[in-house]
Amino acid sequence: MSPERPTLRVGLTGGLAGGKSTVARLLSERGATVVDADRLVAELYEPGEPGAQAVAELFGDRLLDERGAVDRPALAQVVFSDPEARRRLEAAIHPLVRQRFAALARETGGIVVLEATLLVEAGYSPDFDLVVSVEADEEVRVRRAIGRGMDEAAARARLAAQGSGDARRAAADRIIENDGDLADLERSVDELARELGLGACGG
Repeated sequence: MSPERPTLRVGLTGGLAGGKSTVARLLSERGATVVDADRLVAELYEPGEPGAQAVAELFGDRLLDERGAVDRPALAQVVFSDPEARRRLEAAIHPLVRQRFAALARETGGIVVLEATLLVEAGYSPDFDLVVSVEADEEVRVRRAIGRGMDEAAARARLAAQGSGDARRAAADRIIENDGDLADLERSVDELARELGLGACGG
């Protein structure tokens, strides 16, 4: 059955400790349907799912567990030590994520948000009516990552690996700057929620 509400697809992205997940939560509280790209990948890696089949075709059944699901730690060992293997995996999995999200958006209707760190880099941007990037100063993000228990060197290495963020900013229709506190962020999300026709207060 087709949804009664017209669908507006929103892509939500941002780098490490920028505040993307907090914005996703706030949008959900205001009435949007939020889908985590990582959750879609996890579903696709379940037994019999297209993602598990793709991994087996690319790297062999040795990367499936006894249930037929992807052995994610074993897969990580393969792709993070081999850039070409990672590229092949992404080329197979990204289209599946896009298809799964498009189906969910059609079924759900209303404001549907995909939260994805590599949304721009993976080429998802054209799929969306609006792309929102949550950004913050690098030192602010380092402090936040450390506050979550990450070692400073690891945090800086992760930020460096994610790049400058210039591509995210260039592709975004809307940038939410998150250098302040939660109250500042909530005001920015309320403004976005009003533009999208969502409620402007949590609950």
